[in-house]
Amino acid sequence: MKRVSILFVCMGNICRSPLAEGVFAHIARESGLADRFKIDSAGTGGWHQGKQPDRRSIAIARAHGIDITGQRARRVRLEDLEEFDLVLAMDRANIAELRAMAPGAGNITLFGDTALQTGEDIPDPYFGGPEGFELIYTRLLTGCIALVDKFGADQASLSGNTSSVR
Repeated sequence: MKRVSILFVCMGNICRSPLAEGVFAHIARESGLADRFKIDSAGTGGWHQGKQPDRRSIAIARAHGIDITGQRARRVRLEDLEEFDLVLAMDRANIAELRAMAPGAGNITLFGDTALQTGEDIPDPYFGGPEGFELIYTRLLTGCIALVDKFGADQASLSGNTSSVR
């Protein structure tokens, strides 16, 4: 069975995208579906390469039982846009930068479109306080649950397993 590969992308890969990666991995593991996915995160900028996620992302993840301290920021590579099945950008500015890198890529989409089906941007909480991180955690949680349900169920039905994700 082919694993679904998903890359979460934000600007610096220290706030939104590492939190999305951690939340998704946690949900997939808790659902018994972790082996059906390959996930990662990256940023359109390289300012924080090699660094841990922002301390506030780490704190909000930890408050919800998720450990993202092992992640390290990295910049999106052109190969990522070719290799991942789905590249989920947190906002429209990220979409524009990704499409400038790979104009013909059909796998680049807005997290708010694909996961939330609202078309909303996931706002960058970097310059705000803890409440912004709680807000994005809630939106990412909602979207990641939907993604695991959708792609986990799709993969299960392809393999003949019709059991529920939850």
